[in-house]
Amino acid sequence: MGSVCMGSSRDKWISAYVENDKMSIKAKIKATYPDAFPDDSTIESLDRRPDLEVPQSDKRLNFIRTKTFRVETFPEIMVARKFLVHHQDSNFDVDYDTEDGFEVFKFQLFSLTAVPPDEQKIYGVDDDRIVSDDSDLVAISDKLRLVSIEDENPKLDSATLKSDEELARILQEEEDALMFQQFAVSENNGQFEKRVRPYIDQVLLYEDPHRQEEARKTVPVEKLEEKALVALAKEGNLNPSKNELDHAFLLQLLFWFKQTFKWVNSPSCEGCGNETAIQGMGVANSSEMAYGASRVELYRCNTCSRTTRFPRYNDPIKLLETKKGRCGEWANCFSLYCRSFGYDTRLILDFTDHVWTECYSMLLGRWMHLDPCEGIYDTPLLYEKGWNKKLDYTIAIAKDGVHDVTKRYTRKWHEVLSRRTLTTESSASNVLANLTRELRRNLSSVISALEERDRNEVQELEKSQRSQENDSLSLPGRLSGDKEWRALRSEIGSDSLSSSSCPVRICTDEHVSRIYNAFSPLISHLAEFSSKHKALEALHFIRTFLVDIKKSPFKTRRVVIDSHLTRDLLPSFNPMLDALSLKSKVETNGKVEICLADGNPVKASLALPVVFHALDDVINHIKLWDNSSKSHLSWPLLKLNRICCGSVLANGEELPFGIATSAFDGTRLSKWEEPSGAKGCWLIYKAMGDQVYELCSYELMSANDAPERDPKDWVVEGSDDGGSSWRVLDEQTCQTFENRFQRKAYKVKLHGFLANVFRLRFLAVADGKATSRFQIGSIDLYASSNVDQKLL
Repeated sequence: MGSVCMGSSRDKWISAYVENDKMSIKAKIKATYPDAFPDDSTIESLDRRPDLEVPQSDKRLNFIRTKTFRVETFPEIMVARKFLVHHQDSNFDVDYDTEDGFEVFKFQLFSLTAVPPDEQKIYGVDDDRIVSDDSDLVAISDKLRLVSIEDENPKLDSATLKSDEELARILQEEEDALMFQQFAVSENNGQFEKRVRPYIDQVLLYEDPHRQEEARKTVPVEKLEEKALVALAKEGNLNPSKNELDHAFLLQLLFWFKQTFKWVNSPSCEGCGNETAIQGMGVANSSEMAYGASRVELYRCNTCSRTTRFPRYNDPIKLLETKKGRCGEWANCFSLYCRSFGYDTRLILDFTDHVWTECYSMLLGRWMHLDPCEGIYDTPLLYEKGWNKKLDYTIAIAKDGVHDVTKRYTRKWHEVLSRRTLTTESSASNVLANLTRELRRNLSSVISALEERDRNEVQELEKSQRSQENDSLSLPGRLSGDKEWRALRSEIGSDSLSSSSCPVRICTDEHVSRIYNAFSPLISHLAEFSSKHKALEALHFIRTFLVDIKKSPFKTRRVVIDSHLTRDLLPSFNPMLDALSLKSKVETNGKVEICLADGNPVKASLALPVVFHALDDVINHIKLWDNSSKSHLSWPLLKLNRICCGSVLANGEELPFGIATSAFDGTRLSKWEEPSGAKGCWLIYKAMGDQVYELCSYELMSANDAPERDPKDWVVEGSDDGGSSWRVLDEQTCQTFENRFQRKAYKVKLHGFLANVFRLRFLAVADGKATSRFQIGSIDLYASSNVDQKLL
């Protein structure tokens, strides 16, 4: 067993645990893990599997929770106290009561110190005791010390590690499993090597320049690059480094592949296109064998009885053409794509019947898990925690080495060890070391760098075993494949990757407010037209040339327009072009050129989806005019003084596309989704810096689907003290959204209250019996006109 660096206290725990361990090794393991010793029928069924796929038939707090959302079986006792909190060189007076809870207390500290709640560590000054919940605050003295995790001495990070007693127990169980292997597992490593070696030839295909070139031809590279840049820009990064861009592009490649490749439960009939049923296995013909299809599944049509062949191709160049398969084909083809764009790539072989990909991220400085079937990345505990897999061997195969990476995918290594019965640990290590030496035989120029990376990975995997799981992260069950097949494999779980404890996120949405403001001069000009029809004609004309702009290459956007309408509209439309990071130029022949305003094209890419959706809303408003008149020029048609650039915190969110800031990005392409929010959820918006606003109105937009998840009842609140106390600004009940992407506008009932933090508490959804989820397409907050809009 590998050595673990421990202090004297951990040595004492281990000694005590071992002294008290009087059970036999086999009896102890079997008592704890009944499946550690499979019977003959289980072994036989595992050995008869033809291949990887058979034919189918950081512990964070919930920062702010109000009494509204608590479900309690005992009366709540309110305790009010005043704390003196020391942070760096400053002291802060903070009021606290248990009715709001510890999460509110942490958000108050965030407002005062700019240390996000998930990066805070709070200690009692008198006894240096860590404060982690309401009970600690009640029991501790009035003087506290706040430390940012980033600035804290590493020795204080022990809270994230397992307890001494737990570690001692786990280490002893590992020792037991290893000792059992010595007399219960064969030293013969032939079966283990036989499982791994064929995949070396597979990954070496990814190095073929012809295959790489064919793969790149099928990828919309510029589109994915633009999406990667926009994703970074939404995080406030308009000038990413090469490593940041490469990382973002890899994720977009994963999302694109997930949408492009097709999962095959059973192929459609080649004759009539109807459903088929498995009939048996066939013999591959010469054309199928040419692309590595050693197995062919035969399916009979349920309608016309025609037989359809489903060859299991192993050559990824053929998969570029077919674009279909199961996890073997998905991982095989996606791994070729990754290598084709220069990423160090490994095919991951899970002996319990799955395959996926790992790529080395220069940004993260480590290998990153990518599952193309699920469209999920950097979530290695997906299989053990989400799918409930009983892992044994997880092997990474690359062009320059073969490694056992099982520890990346488990936090139950002592249990996994009891299932690793193909060969001893030392024999398995020797097999992988020999295979790695074979692959590196001619790589002398980079051998030292590869070995350094290997050593770093070993340290990373060992460290991961001593870390606590992030209990706030809910991992989904398997989503790819037929539901009956997934149930048979016991891989069904929740249907989403979500977090019940979210970080504070910054809204990069200044462009949204600028676009909304820029509509004012344009709409004022349209109101002077002789008829509503002419105003709508002008707006449709604007939309047409904006579509042409969007379709042009994003790095060199440019259109030339020859229309008298353009010249008439240009003075009132120039503010909109400026908000879109575009500019106009009237040429000598009278034509108007529209092009990028500066050298950073991503600003226009970020803004264009917003203007299209806002323009559609304006068109719908004008259609309701009885005639064109300036009497219509008011909110919500004119969306002036939209509050922007604040920070957002929610009690839960869907990852990676349903995060809280999606409600503020101004597009219909995204939404904030809370998987457990049907019975109540909240979102807090903190204004940027020290700015305060008088909230006069707000708009909510329904999302793209599932009307049962729409908000029905909610309360809007404001705080002028960073979240210590709240004033109700507006309440709504029994609201309905009749259509998707429908905007509903509300005026705030409480006037004259200046706030720097706003909270929206959503109390119920349209149909709480039909869903556990809450979703909202967008949230827009508007300040009264006397607010300083210096950012806009």
